[in-house]
Amino acid sequence: MTANPNSNGQVPGGTGTGASPSAGAGAARTDPAGAAGPAHAAPPPRALPGGGETRRHTLIAIVLDKPGVLNRVSSLMRARNFNIDSLAVSRTDQPDVSRMTITLHGDDVAVEQAAKQLYRLIDVLKVQDVTSDSTIGQELALVKIRATESTRGEILKLVDLAKGRVLDVADESIVAEVTGPESDVDQFVALVRGYGIKELVRTGAVVMSRGSSSIEEAVKR
Repeated sequence: MTANPNSNGQVPGGTGTGASPSAGAGAARTDPAGAAGPAHAAPPPRALPGGGETRRHTLIAIVLDKPGVLNRVSSLMRARNFNIDSLAVSRTDQPDVSRMTITLHGDDVAVEQAAKQLYRLIDVLKVQDVTSDSTIGQELALVKIRATESTRGEILKLVDLAKGRVLDVADESIVAEVTGPESDVDQFVALVRGYGIKELVRTGAVVMSRGSSSIEEAVKR
């Protein structure tokens, strides 16, 4: 057989040095089923403060008993646009340490960030969110109720049913002390509101975790 001088050594019908175009193209293809996924999966979207469901939170802060601490705590909460429901401050068994019980409304992320910033404040020793913990919560209220000769007996019965105490009886009023969970205090106030409330003062909730754990022991020096 005589080779075609114009073929330049190529196989008739082929390209290059005899490789099939379909064979080269097939080697370059990648099987879609075996394609590798992205090197790193995208992280889940982060929750933004204020974007979640708002609920009531209870924070306990152990602080040094020094001037200005209460102002710094309340200013931080105000700066983060929290509306504090109640703030109860009292001394602890340590003479130079106080305990704050703060109740407020906010979403979990915003409250968590506020608690972390609160812990960074000067003279703040410990901060704990006990919202999801098993706790004991009590509140004390003094209520001065409008009373007349015809209603005094009914009011005294309501105080007794609420397991409260009568602290003062005047011609036109009765001062009652009621202690218990916040819901019980709310219920008593609602019952006597129909008689007329002349004055009302509430301490705000004080909370303690159940069991043997102690936030105060954790910061004893």
